[in-house]
Amino acid sequence: MSFGVYVHVPFCATRCGYCDFNTYTATELGGGGAQAQWATYAEAEVDLAVAALGPREVETVFFGGGTPTLMPPEDLVRVLGAVGDRFGLAPGAEVTTEANPDSVTPASLAALREGGFTRISFGMQSAVPHVLAVLERTHDPANVARAVAWAREAGFEQVSLDLIYGTAGESLADWRTSLEAALESAPDHVSAYSLIVESGTRLARQVRSGAVAAPEEDDLADKYLLADELLTADGLEWYEVSNWARTPAARCRHNELYWASADWWGVGPGAHSHVAGERWWNVKHPTAWSGRLAAGESPAAGRETLTDEDRHLERVMLELRHRSGLPLDLADPAAVDDVVARGLVVRHDDRLVLTRDGRLLADAVVRDLLP
Repeated sequence: MSFGVYVHVPFCATRCGYCDFNTYTATELGGGGAQAQWATYAEAEVDLAVAALGPREVETVFFGGGTPTLMPPEDLVRVLGAVGDRFGLAPGAEVTTEANPDSVTPASLAALREGGFTRISFGMQSAVPHVLAVLERTHDPANVARAVAWAREAGFEQVSLDLIYGTAGESLADWRTSLEAALESAPDHVSAYSLIVESGTRLARQVRSGAVAAPEEDDLADKYLLADELLTADGLEWYEVSNWARTPAARCRHNELYWASADWWGVGPGAHSHVAGERWWNVKHPTAWSGRLAAGESPAAGRETLTDEDRHLERVMLELRHRSGLPLDLADPAAVDDVVARGLVVRHDDRLVLTRDGRLLADAVVRDLLP
């Protein structure tokens, strides 16, 4: 069974209104003291993981957040070193960090690459200033191309860009501008996600009050189709509903590990883990997380054992979204012919693969194919 490590860095310079991830600004943490000790306690959790599981060859490591590159690169390299020393990295392991375009320098990127990072994913989101303003993103759109160039110069093997579509006030022409700007940097990989209004966020309150318009389904569909058209024309192929890669080697292997329901350990405040059908999640606040580790205790806040029904549901939800498709024997036999006839999936040998129309309706297709 493949094994990966996710490392959560919960710190951000500012909080974006649409984000519901477990993140904190320095102000919220009383000056950022938790940031200075994060690497020490991340190492401690890696030690705990090895004690629980024993050595396991790690095929992928993913530093997410938050903004991992707000940390000194030495701290990220230190935690990666702990994963490699305690577990052992597989030959050719994929090591990714997320980054904001304005949170890197040529020197920091060179340090990360020298320290073992092979892949970087920049949170571009949009190239249009008024769209970034609604999203409360603070970077200059011009910094994206510069950051990508720096990553190339540092020797990163893969560079990915993340985009969001469906923001209030974003026209189809705006979205085209963002896609074309992204492609000008010749990324190896692009993720394009529709904006989701998550409950409890500032954006959700703005939508509820009428200050900001909610995303419209027809608009989201038009923008997805435009993304697929332009990305495909530039040589990137979809391999998951929201992800395109220039070559099979450019696919995010860490995400593929998730989609295959493989095993991973999540390090950091609020991080989730899954091993052999057991899922658990850490306490969210950095102070609570570090306090437990300092006391020699597990930072886990809760856990669950997945039932056969849970596993089946997750396999259908995740594998159907992937280009390799869903094994036919996991689908409700009574529903297959109808979904095929409606042009939403095609049969490839013993698997069901979404068509482009099917990708637009992936969640509905999942419901149709469940018993």
